[in-house]
Amino acid sequence: MEFSHIPVMLEECMDGLDIHPDGIYVDGTAGGAGHSSAIAARLNKKGRLIALDRDPDAVAVATERLSVYPNARVYHRNYSEIRAILDELDIDYVDGILMDLGVSSFQLDEGSRGFSYHSDAPLDMRMSKEGVSAADVVNTYSESELARIIFEYGEEKFSRRIASNIVSAREVSPIETTLQLADIIRDSVPQKARREKNPCKKTFQAIRIAVNGEFEHLEKGLEDAFFSLRAGGRLAVITFHSLEDRIVKKKFAEWCKGCICPPDFPQCVCGRKPQGILVNRKPLEAKEQELERNNRSRSAKLRIIERSVESNG
Repeated sequence: MEFSHIPVMLEECMDGLDIHPDGIYVDGTAGGAGHSSAIAARLNKKGRLIALDRDPDAVAVATERLSVYPNARVYHRNYSEIRAILDELDIDYVDGILMDLGVSSFQLDEGSRGFSYHSDAPLDMRMSKEGVSAADVVNTYSESELARIIFEYGEEKFSRRIASNIVSAREVSPIETTLQLADIIRDSVPQKARREKNPCKKTFQAIRIAVNGEFEHLEKGLEDAFFSLRAGGRLAVITFHSLEDRIVKKKFAEWCKGCICPPDFPQCVCGRKPQGILVNRKPLEAKEQELERNNRSRSAKLRIIERSVESNG
């Protein structure tokens, strides 16, 4: 299957990164190289693009598509390893970093990867194709842990019933395919909920997040990315659901906060200065024209932060 990829909010990302032709940039989620190619095309011979992806399929595709740009290199690494790869390359600071979060269109469309509840496939969901799979989670985690994951990562109000039915089903035989799991989920929610929207979405999202440790990687990735920026460098992050966006929003707010003295102090004694400045106070969303050609951009939100001059000394 061809690795199709329509970069979300491409121009908004390029404008937000404020790309300098001779700068150093990192695409933490190369995917099909849509954003990466646009960044590389804006660089001159002195510029440099470092593209990362944890998915070996994406690495292969991005490497091929970026081969026309001598200043671009692709590495099979998670975005939470940004600081590690920069250290290996003897790079202290970069001018901009982009992180396009969540599951890619290719991963969703390639049924054999097990991300989709629309086609039958082995219950996998591993972005890296390594480690614990969705089948391992579904068949070995306790009922209480399954319920917690489905509730916290999927915000699913029927999480306990779904978890209970998963455990009951696996006692009869292992749950090995996406459609097996989808059937269990559908049977676990009231008929009204089934009519309103596909009841599988939240649970599949929750299990995918757990399998890939997405929130843990995001917390570390954001931290390492921001402090790898030079003064005036920018970090742009695209999220696709409220839980991701909440983490990014909280981190950005923390870095933009100045004085932390108690409010009853007559003057500041902590001397703390904001480490970052929000480039866009509210998250950017895809324009109507983009939504018409790429429906998956409908839930996307783009937040951009610039590292303050003061924070680099």
